[in-house]
Amino acid sequence: MRNQVYSGFNRVVTGLAVLALVTAACSFSTLAQVAEQVSTDDAGQAVAPVAAERGSQQIVIDEAVRLQIPTPLPEEVLAEADAEEQLLINLYQRVNPAVVNIDVSVDHADQGLMDFGSGSGFIYDTEGHIVTNNHVIESADDLRVTFSDGSVLPAEVVGRDAYSDLAVIRVNPPEGSELVTVELGDSDLLQVGQRVIAIGNPFGLTGTMTVGIISALGRNLDTALSAQGGAFSNPMIIQTDAAINPGNSGGPLLDSRGRVIGVNTAIRSTTGTSMGVGFAVPVNTVKRIVPQLIEKGAVAYPYLGITSDSRFTLRELALEHDLPVSDGVLITEVIPGGSAARAGVRGGTQAGIVTLRGTPVMLDGDIIIAVDGYPIRNFDELIGYLVSSTDVGQEVELTIVRQGEILQLSATLDARPDTNSD
Repeated sequence: MRNQVYSGFNRVVTGLAVLALVTAACSFSTLAQVAEQVSTDDAGQAVAPVAAERGSQQIVIDEAVRLQIPTPLPEEVLAEADAEEQLLINLYQRVNPAVVNIDVSVDHADQGLMDFGSGSGFIYDTEGHIVTNNHVIESADDLRVTFSDGSVLPAEVVGRDAYSDLAVIRVNPPEGSELVTVELGDSDLLQVGQRVIAIGNPFGLTGTMTVGIISALGRNLDTALSAQGGAFSNPMIIQTDAAINPGNSGGPLLDSRGRVIGVNTAIRSTTGTSMGVGFAVPVNTVKRIVPQLIEKGAVAYPYLGITSDSRFTLRELALEHDLPVSDGVLITEVIPGGSAARAGVRGGTQAGIVTLRGTPVMLDGDIIIAVDGYPIRNFDELIGYLVSSTDVGQEVELTIVRQGEILQLSATLDARPDTNSD
């Protein structure tokens, strides 16, 4: 298994030290006498002690000690801290009622066993649709949803998608009840360093909130799904240092206004617990995928039908060999009969194989540098553009470089082969 887990004095002065040592054996009256003896300034002159009432006793505090005790912060600083706290408190009170805990039962009847698991989700609409991760519910025989008020309802799977790791389940709320739903944000507007908040149920601890920042954008997570020799990945993933642990999967990642900007999906860890590297599916992917899951129960992905060697970046290859460009997608293979093949795109050949650091690499394939005029720097960006901006059956214009010449080719996108469906 990959290291990726699915569901974040200053010195107080001698006077006090002496008083602390003597306190165990002395009465308060003796303590006062000791303080009188040890209270001196830097020149060895006696310093007038400060007396403080403690019930009927007097505690004498050395003046030098008193002068080193910090004063309270200015009101404006405290007010700013209070406002920060109130923002998070208000956000939690508004959003937590829309976050649910999902209990999953898996019946292994042939082995006489039952497995139990849990994850998180959030209420998508007032009809009872709930968004979560596919890996939370994919093997479920029974689902139970617990709401923030403690009420529990059974749920059924509406649709799921292994490629995006998103799923939709549904509950039937009692007549007259009103579900609290989330507000969706815009993940295209996110910036590294922006504050984010996660709410979920790590280790079954319901309604847990954690805070962090966006650590990176545009990450890719492998889906462990493949077809016709090509492996698929989930693009444009958000990386965050907000604490995400097992059980957080499927819960919302929020901005400071309480809008959902992602679905917490995985952590990278060697221990199975948060090490500050968490991942979330961006909300703009949710906006594209979830309506299809509600309507059809499945998702059709556009598919170009090419493979590219991910062991080296094009920039690395360009440094070692005479390539016409250093950004783009160097095509290793074109899938026969696929969209790219029909458009006339060419892959690499045996004649174009060179050795880089002891590894054979094909260098004579076409290089895609843009799709519909959108610049493409690497394979991740190509997948990200196709998933977020195109549909099955859509015609796209590929800008390619072939032996130093720039060409424009039109390709009609196929549906991604579904060789891993149940």
